[in-house]
Amino acid sequence: MSGRILMLLSMGLLLLGYLFYSRKAAVWFGISNQKSTPAHQKKDGIDYVPTPLAVLFGHHFASIAGAGPIVGPVLAASYGWLGVLVWLVLGSILAGGIHDMGAIAASTQHEGKSIGEIIGRYINPLGQKIFLAFAWVTLILVIAAFDVIVAKTFVASPPVATASLLFLLLALIFGVLRYQKGVALLPLTILGILGLIGSLALGFLWPLKLEASTWRYLLFVYVFIASITPVWVLLQPRDYLNAFLLYGLLFGGLVGLLVKGPVVRLPVFTGFENELGPMFPLLFVVASCGAISGFHSLVGSGTTAKQLDKASHARVIGYGGMLLEAVLGLIALMSVAMLNLSQFHHVLKAKGPIAAFAGGVGSFLATLGIPHATAMAFAALAVSAFALTSLDTATRVARFTLEELLESHGSKQRLFTTGVSVLAAATLALSGTWKLIWPLMGSANQLLAALALLALTMWLFSVKRPFLFVAIPAAFMFVVTLSALFLLLTKNLLLRHYLLALLACALLALAVYLLAASVRKYIYTPGRSPHKTL
Repeated sequence: MSGRILMLLSMGLLLLGYLFYSRKAAVWFGISNQKSTPAHQKKDGIDYVPTPLAVLFGHHFASIAGAGPIVGPVLAASYGWLGVLVWLVLGSILAGGIHDMGAIAASTQHEGKSIGEIIGRYINPLGQKIFLAFAWVTLILVIAAFDVIVAKTFVASPPVATASLLFLLLALIFGVLRYQKGVALLPLTILGILGLIGSLALGFLWPLKLEASTWRYLLFVYVFIASITPVWVLLQPRDYLNAFLLYGLLFGGLVGLLVKGPVVRLPVFTGFENELGPMFPLLFVVASCGAISGFHSLVGSGTTAKQLDKASHARVIGYGGMLLEAVLGLIALMSVAMLNLSQFHHVLKAKGPIAAFAGGVGSFLATLGIPHATAMAFAALAVSAFALTSLDTATRVARFTLEELLESHGSKQRLFTTGVSVLAAATLALSGTWKLIWPLMGSANQLLAALALLALTMWLFSVKRPFLFVAIPAAFMFVVTLSALFLLLTKNLLLRHYLLALLACALLALAVYLLAASVRKYIYTPGRSPHKTL
């Protein structure tokens, strides 16, 4: 089977999904430019900042596209390439894109509030509190884990550390010139890209070497500052510029793949069960961010909606960003699909999924005349840069989530909620206890997606708009996550891992409670209509 043909067919379907399905879904979500967005209504120069489409797309995309869409498809390929490819394409079109666009649209139409607020308004207030607490704990776990991962990356690759610090300085200059001096975006972007290239070059010339523990503390200081400062000062311009690294990786990897035309040697299907567990439901959990991710709803409704200049941008940023992430997932899949099964297992065991991805993409870029070693280094650097991006975005969203949970806002409260979030994450990271609950992360993330889709369903139902196009993927994601959590519960009980079993049980209870509350509200809503329009 030709990898080139598979990639072209997949991208053709993604393009059709964006051109037709997302346009119809935008109408069902009530997306319209007739009303101003929260970025204009509540403009404060800190969190609510009207932002040009290109800048906000880069900020959003860099925030959601961490290592997930690379690691997930590579690991899921152990079941064979066909299931992963179908899930990446159809999942992103019918579920992930709808989920991401809907989260931004709902937040924009509710004063920039999060998905938790949608749950409180359209399901019940207790559900809102429980969801916000669950989301906050999940984000704390993400911050702790990514702090450790980024610190280890900086130790293993000192040039990445130097380049990352230079990126921060570059972002500060970019933000000041753009928002304080009014420099036009195009020339500033060109200068920023040149600055990125220069930072990468200087990183290899002067690698910064520090201990992992030192990096951990410095990273927590950084995310604290990034969370409380105005979004235009550091976070937004850094993400925007960092996005060009991923654009370069995507474009180069895609063109190299099409030129190389690799032969797919990995089996179509390797069996229903392997070392990961049963294909259903785990393929849909392991593949993760390449098709749908609950973290995206927290980012979309937590930060992106607060910076949306026009409501119509929700379709480009939410749905378009998800499909672009699916393309990254497809490239990751193709980077290992050209291996036979024994080679695949050997590379994965010896080097890990990110190194396997870097090796595959390196071979694609080599067809364009780029040295294989240089291409591999660039791929690894791009992935590392986005791990840091996910880290600081997760911290800011954790701050928003805790503020909403405590119903506490203002400058003093911003310092308090950020401090509590960073302190909790630091405690987890420095004690190593995050490792004990990390095995639940995949299921917790997909449960967030299911709950976000449930909230969107109840919102659309309550305002008498078509809702089945959201309710169907919501039902599927509930089946997936409840099955995965039940497997985790039984597995950890057998292994006597009682903490993980207890947490899995708690997540199951949360999902069942909110699902039951939604069904009850649907049944007892007077004059309800099934709204069968998809």
